[in-house]
Formats: sequence, C-alpha cells, structure tokens
Amino acid sequence: MSKLVTRERCPLCATEGRDHTGDNLAIYDDGHQFCFAGHGLIKGNKEDFILDGFTYEYLPHRGLSKRVLQFYDIKTKIDTEGKPVSDGFQYEGFVKVKNWELDKQGDKKIYIVGQAKAGLFAKDKFSAGSHKTVTITEGEHDAASLADVLWSDGFSSPPPVVSVQSASTAVRDCVADRSWLNAFDKINLCFDTDVAGRRACEEVARLFDYNKVFVTRLTKHKDANDYLQAGDGDELRKIWWNSKQYMPENIKSSFTEFKDILTSPRKVGIPYPWKILNDMTYGIRTGETVLITAQEKVGKTELMHFIEHQILKETDDNVGAIFLEETPQRHLHALAGIELKDSVHLPNTTRTSDEIIGACEKVIRRDGRLHIYSHFGSDDPVRFLDTIRFLATARACRYILLDHISMVVSGVAAGEGDERKQLDYLATRLEMMVKELDIALIMVSHVNDFGQTRGSRYLTKVSDTTINATRDTLHPDPEKRNTINLTIPYNRFPGTTGNAGGLVFDRDTYSFTEVEANDNLQGSDRIQGNSLELAA
Repeated sequence: MSKLVTRERCPLCATEGRDHTGDNLAIYDDGHQFCFAGHGLIKGNKEDFILDGFTYEYLPHRGLSKRVLQFYDIKTKIDTEGKPVSDGFQYEGFVKVKNWELDKQGDKKIYIVGQAKAGLFAKDKFSAGSHKTVTITEGEHDAASLADVLWSDGFSSPPPVVSVQSASTAVRDCVADRSWLNAFDKINLCFDTDVAGRRACEEVARLFDYNKVFVTRLTKHKDANDYLQAGDGDELRKIWWNSKQYMPENIKSSFTEFKDILTSPRKVGIPYPWKILNDMTYGIRTGETVLITAQEKVGKTELMHFIEHQILKETDDNVGAIFLEETPQRHLHALAGIELKDSVHLPNTTRTSDEIIGACEKVIRRDGRLHIYSHFGSDDPVRFLDTIRFLATARACRYILLDHISMVVSGVAAGEGDERKQLDYLATRLEMMVKELDIALIMVSHVNDFGQTRGSRYLTKVSDTTINATRDTLHPDPEKRNTINLTIPYNRFPGTTGNAGGLVFDRDTYSFTEVEANDNLQGSDRIQGNSLELAA
C-alpha cells in the first residue's frame, strides 16, 4: 500500500504556465506521481495503481468496455474490500468525481478536485477538425458509451465524442471550446430526452450555423448510457447514423411529423352549462384561453361559478380558482348553492352547515382537487404568474379560472410601469403559459363604456374565444333586468360568432334559465331550466 511522501508543483503544469499553489502533484513512496490539476497519473503503472489505500482501475461497468475506459482515462476508485467508490473524469485543470452510492436525495454526489473551469470533457483526446463529425453528449458516461458503440475494429480510436459537464452548463462549456467545435464540418448533439436536455440542445444549437448542426434524437431511453446498459447498443448506433439536421422543436417539416400531428387524437372540449354557448364554441379545451368581458355588476362572477361547477362535475381534473373579489367562503357557498339550487350564502338560508359541506364534497369529490387562491385584491404580476405555473405544474390543475385580470395590476405602484403595459405583459405571458403547459384558462376582464377591455386592448388579441356579457340592470321588466345576454365576437376554433342567447338568473333557486333570444324574452323561448318569475 503506497503512502503519500510529499506534494509539489506539477512539472507539466509549470511548463504550461498554469497558476497553481504548488502542491497539485502528489508523490508516493512506490514511485507513483499523480497530478490533481488535470494531468492525472504522470508516473507509474497506467493500468492501475494504489493511492492512500485505494486502488484506481479501468473497471468495466455500466456496459462500458475497458478499452473505452482506458481511452477516456475514466478510472474507478476501489476500497480495500474491493468495493467501487467513485469514478474520476479528467478535465483540463481538474478532476470531476462522481460517487457510486446515492445520497439521501437519491442522487450521486459529485465534487471537484482541482480548480474547475468551463470546457468539454475529452476534448484533449481528439484534434480539432480531425474527423468530419464531432458529437456532444450531456454526460461523461454518455460520451464513452456512444464512442464505445461507434468504435470500429481496426481503428486505434473512436470518432470524436465529447461531453458538457451538465445540462445547466452546456452553453458555457461549448462557448469555452467553440473554436475547437467549429473546426468540424458537423456538430452532432446527443443530449438527454428530459426537459433540461431538450432545453440545452436548443441553446447549444444557437451557438453555431444551423447548417452544420445535427441531432441524434433518442427515443427508447433517456441517454446514451441507458442504451448501453439495456443492451441496445446496436440501436444507438443506428440512431446516430440517422441523425437529422437540427430543426427547432417548434418547427415541423417532415411527412413523419405531419402524420403524427394528423393522426393524434383531437381535443374534446368540456361542455359549457348552456346549450347555445356550447353549440357555438364546441366547449372548453385545454391549450386555449377564454376571455369573458363585461361591465361591472353584470354577473360575470356568477357565470364563472357555473362554469367552474360544470368543470368539476364533468371532469376529474384538478381546478385552480382565482377570484380576486370574493372570499373563499363566498366562493364555496356559490358552488354549494348551484348544487343545492339554493342561495345558501344569504343569511336567511334554511340550509344547515352539514348540508352545505356535503354539497361541496359532492361537487369537489376529493382533497387536493380544487385549489382556491385565497388572496383578495391586486398582486405582483410576476408573483401572480408564478402562482399560475405552480397550480398548473406542481398541483396538476388543467383548468384555471381568473376573475378578474384587471384586479391583478390595479395596485401596481407608480414607477413600476403603467397598467396597460402591465396588462399587456401579463396577457402575453399567460397565453404563452397556456400553450406551453396545455391548460385551459377562463378569465374575466371589465370593459369600458365603449365595450373595449379596460386597461389593455391586447387581452382580446391573445384570447382564443371572447364572450361578451351584458345586462340591462335598470330595465322595468324584472325578467329582462335579471337576464345576462351573451355574444361571441371572436371564436378562433370553429369561427362561429354572434348572438349566444340569454341567461335568466333566479335568486331563489340559484340557477340560470337559458333563453334563445336577447331582445324579446317569452316563455316559449326557454330551452332549459325552470320557468320562474324573479322578484323585482
């Protein structure tokens, strides 16, 4: 067992003019000399050696051959009981060490020996432009895995395969060695298939001329080493040979992609509670934004309550409810009232607490399904957007109702941008999030006396469907005074616009009765619900 004798400055580092503290070279009593600044073993047996009681060997593992481990100089640290401890990856100026055992979080501990800096793993193994193609992977084991399956018999080395240090540092590492990468005719990207890997692929691709960037799109497994461990090395080789020229993921150009698009199931919308509106829109679909516009006191919050109740009854999906002008108690009373057909929020209700709670449980059905945003009034737009993303991703809410968007920015302090700019920003980011996360957003905006969305005209431009609600609150006829008239000025999916009928609200039964016409409401015009006279 060798023992450490002294530490000195590595002569190779000194020749290269590196600025080190002078103790990066470890000298052992058996003659081994090891540079911890990146040169590795500079004196002693290259096959394996012993330092501080540990053996360092080219140990075949994870499907990797000893030949490729020797080429990439990937050594495994083994303890006195023969148990592998960690793998070491030689970079220029430092060693990246990855433990074999998982920590309490289920991850492998990674640490650096030496002075870390940006750059690619194994770049030093290949001369710039020495081959037509260089391939970049997301991990050191992936680089060795792909090189292993591409390394043909009779050749002294594999084609150039290097690796970034991680998905988060991919751009930084490629920028550091951009000139070296650009010396190759083709730059092939073989990153992981997860979200971080896809994002890194897009970001790295932007660094180079798209004409020379190709992508090895993995399908069956997450990364190259997974293919090797699963015994699918031949399939990985075929995928690499069939790498396609890079095309951003939001651009489709092949017949295969077109076929996948055309044969994918069509989205089926969740029906609205009212027939005419449903017939004209084909329901509420994820990936779309519905904007309900109305002047104040028209009854748009009640419309939202009924739509929310319908979603909760028709689906098993999680729902996010953001009603900035009412308390959570009033919100739950509304859902219970719709279910019981009774105004349970009023002081003179005859319903017991148990009945109201039971009605809510019948509608919501399980814990963790309805998420009520308990915040009254305006909020910071950035924080608000983060809340929407949290509801959609962390709480799996596929339907989010917002009443109303103007309230979000109504309290923005002077100097932080006027309300129009804030609403424009908020509307744009919300629509992007709806498409990205495939959620349905139903939101309300107040309108001015001219029927234009208050604060920002951009709200109607980004929505997929706009529903306008009006009510003559001073009409002498009590039924017309309690009728919400609906029109659809914009309807992207089917293109149908115009009169969407009327909804007569009955406070006693806490319900809407749908009528066909907006102007002349007669008993024969009713198409669903009970015919009830309203109190003046």
